[in-house]
Amino acid sequence: MAGKGEIIQIHIGQAGVQIANACWELYCLEHGILANGRLIQKPCDDSFLTFFEFTSQQPCVQPRLVMVDTEPTVIDEIRTGAYRNLFHPDTLITGKDDSGSNFARGYNLMASELLDRAMNAIRRVADRCRSLRGFLVFRAIGGGTGSGLGTRIMEKLVEDFGKKMTIIEFLVYPSPSISPVIVEPYNALLATHFSMDCADVSFIVDNEALYDICANTLNVPAPTYTNLNRIIGQVVSGFTASQRFAGQSSVSFQELQTNLVPYPRIHYPLINYAPLVPITHSQFVDMSTAQLTGQCFQMSNQMVRCNPAHGKYMSCVLLYRGDIAPNEINTALENIKRTKSFRFVNWSPTGFKIGVSSMPPVYVPGGDLAPTNRACVAISNNTNIRIAWCRLVNKFDKLYQRRAFVYHYVGEGLEEGNFSEASENICQLVHDYLEVDASGTNSQRASEQDDDDDDG
Repeated sequence: MAGKGEIIQIHIGQAGVQIANACWELYCLEHGILANGRLIQKPCDDSFLTFFEFTSQQPCVQPRLVMVDTEPTVIDEIRTGAYRNLFHPDTLITGKDDSGSNFARGYNLMASELLDRAMNAIRRVADRCRSLRGFLVFRAIGGGTGSGLGTRIMEKLVEDFGKKMTIIEFLVYPSPSISPVIVEPYNALLATHFSMDCADVSFIVDNEALYDICANTLNVPAPTYTNLNRIIGQVVSGFTASQRFAGQSSVSFQELQTNLVPYPRIHYPLINYAPLVPITHSQFVDMSTAQLTGQCFQMSNQMVRCNPAHGKYMSCVLLYRGDIAPNEINTALENIKRTKSFRFVNWSPTGFKIGVSSMPPVYVPGGDLAPTNRACVAISNNTNIRIAWCRLVNKFDKLYQRRAFVYHYVGEGLEEGNFSEASENICQLVHDYLEVDASGTNSQRASEQDDDDDDG
């Protein structure tokens, strides 16, 4: 277990910081750490050191993280909240002004005030790591801070730490039915355009998909951000469990990237989580590995809205945790492969990469998810994620055809040409996915024909 190396988490803007609340509450429960940073008992291994470091007052620990927001309200809640003694004050960075939901303002004005402070804090945390493995960045791309300042921080991470360091981000994707901010498509496309080359893997989390999970699956008809973020917390925890805890097979950050990303630009995999069972149905949560795996490939368990059956899979990583028998995984995968709607591109030789961590998921008191002794996170690179980008490009183009609000961005130092560049870049991304979809179609048809002949 020792020597797994450390991961630094960076939470940017209101959404990023609110996700921090849910994630660190859960990590503390998993690693036996109290809200004030004290270890409940002497740990049996050093798994907690991936995310935490000792303070000068041992046995107290503090998170390896930096939180940044352009205005103080959300981080002030952390400074005065239940976990106020967990986070080092130097890692909580706030400005005095908000970014006005404007990518250009976040990217230029806010970055001139906060970028150096944020990077100095990140460097200080990095200097105390023995074997830093990478960064996990959390931000929304619809607002001004997560999109603009977040992009500047991403660019600077690459500049300061080089491409050797893996950068994985969780992007909260704008949902028009939820957010009142009309310029979200501008912010999201500009952020994606400017930071596309900075991240190695980007997971899109769509608030609308989370709302659906709360309303339809967890019986929470009017969810708050806490409800939504606790789902994200369980996903991130499951995703990082094999980075932290012992298990039969772990998947490193580097392996994730190698397995999931066939071409550098196509780095937006789908992420699914199972089991999603409401607290009122606790007696039904004990699923077999096959049931768990099957649920992990249902659209209702997906963090972004699109139908993978209409696309093709390039790769798939399954990260199990808890009481899982390896031989049951193989059976479960055979069942998945037999599904007609589950299609791999013909050049993906291996198909599935498996990680198993022995640490079961931890129940969050007062949470919506029923306690369970096993869980699975499925991460798959599927060509139909392009639908999410198409939705955004369409909304962006409708605004831009009228040149609506463009002067707000130009006034904050953005060149108007950046708008058409961003739209073209994301259209090209959609085209990249379509090309992958088309590649191998003939051999796909041929193999399906062979299968039909065999059946006949």
